[in-house]
Amino acid sequence: MRKITIGMVILSIILIGMVIPAGFSGEVNSHVITYGETTHANANYKADVDAFFKEQSKLNLNNVAEKIITASDVNKISSTITGKTYGSDQIFSSALLDLTENDNLEVSVDTSKITTITGDMYISALKSSGIKSGHVYVTSPVTATGESALAGIMSSYEEATDVKIPEPVKEAANKEIYTQAEIVNTSNVSSDELSNLVKDVKETVKEKNITDHQTIVVIINNYTTINNINLTHADVEKLADAIAQTQNAQGDAKELETQLSDVLNSTDISNATNTNDGEGILGGLFG
Repeated sequence: MRKITIGMVILSIILIGMVIPAGFSGEVNSHVITYGETTHANANYKADVDAFFKEQSKLNLNNVAEKIITASDVNKISSTITGKTYGSDQIFSSALLDLTENDNLEVSVDTSKITTITGDMYISALKSSGIKSGHVYVTSPVTATGESALAGIMSSYEEATDVKIPEPVKEAANKEIYTQAEIVNTSNVSSDELSNLVKDVKETVKEKNITDHQTIVVIINNYTTINNINLTHADVEKLADAIAQTQNAQGDAKELETQLSDVLNSTDISNATNTNDGEGILGGLFG
C-alpha cells in the first residue's frame, strides 16, 4: 500500500479545487425521486408509483434520494400562469431522475396515468431550459394531466446536481407546459400534434433569435396551415406568449447548461451515491 504524504494531500486539494465548479458542493445524487405530496402521504399511492419506477428503471429505490413537491410549490408556478390553485390532496404526479444515463435526455411517461403532457413536451421544455442529459420517468397513482410534474422534474435536477435553476428559466418552461396542457384540454388538437407544432416553431424562433410576439404569431399560423391544425386566435396568442418567454430566457438557459455540464463532467456520477468506501475522492486520485 502506498504511503500518502502531506505533499500529496495538498496536491489533491489543489486538484479538487481546479475541477469542481464554484458554488458546487460536490454532493451529487445520481438518482432522485420527487413525489407529489398527495402520493407520498398515501402508502398505496406511493407503492404504485414506486412499482412503475422499479419496473421501468430497474433500480433499487432504497438508496434513492427523495423530495416532496407540495401544493404550495406547484401553486407558486401555476397561479401566475393559469390562475389555478391546487390543494394538498391534488398533487399526484411524481418523477424519478437517473443521472447515470447522462449522454442524452430521455423522458419516459406512464401514458396509462399521464393523460395530456407527453415525453416530447417535457423534453422540449427541458432542453430549452438548458437541461440536455439524464433519464426522467414520470407517473401518477391516478390519472393526471402531468402539467405539474415539471416542477418536480426541475427540483430533481437541482437536488441531484446542487445547481440552482434560474427563476426565469423555470417560469418559461412551466408556462410552455401549462399552456400546451390548456390548449389540448380545450381544443380538438392532440398532444402529439401540438408538441410537433411547438417544436417546429421553437426551432424557427431560436434559429432567427425572434422574441417579437407578433412575428411569433405569424410563424405559428404558418405552421398551423402547413400541418392542417386548427387553433383559435386566443390559443395562438397564448402559445406565442409562452414561446417568446422561452426565447427571452435563453441567456439564463445557456448559463445553466454550462453549469450542469461542468458538474456532470467533473463528477463520477455513476458512483456518486456509493462513496462510503473509506476512500472517496482521495482514493480515486491515488488508486
